Amino acid sequence: MPELVKDYLPVVIFMAVAGAIALALMASAIIIAVRKPDPEKLSAYECGFKAFDDARMKFDVRFYLVSILFIIFDLEVAFLFPWAVSLGEIGVFGFWSMMIFLVILTIGFIYEWRKGALEWD
Repeated sequence: MPELVKDYLPVVIFMAVAGAIALALMASAIIIAVRKPDPEKLSAYECGFKAFDDARMKFDVRFYLVSILFIIFDLEVAFLFPWAVSLGEIGVFGFWSMMIFLVILTIGFIYEWRKGALEWD
């Protein structure tokens, strides 16, 4: 067997298996799917509002507050894991810079809490 074919054979096999699984999943969805659409399921859903209402209507600012809350905690986790792994290498400066970052995030959390984003009716 030529050297090039020997090197790429596992990749070709992997791609063939992945393609077969993808085709099987798409075919099973076509075969098994229920074909009784109703207007409610076909309608667009976005942020709890009807899709074609007045674009200038007022809506609750808590949607934005919840998204800000998600970003705050998502960023916190995304930065805390690498920081914790490399804490021994970055030393005291790295520790205090992360403490400043956590204080800023805590201020954002307190802002969310006082605005009532955590209390959903």
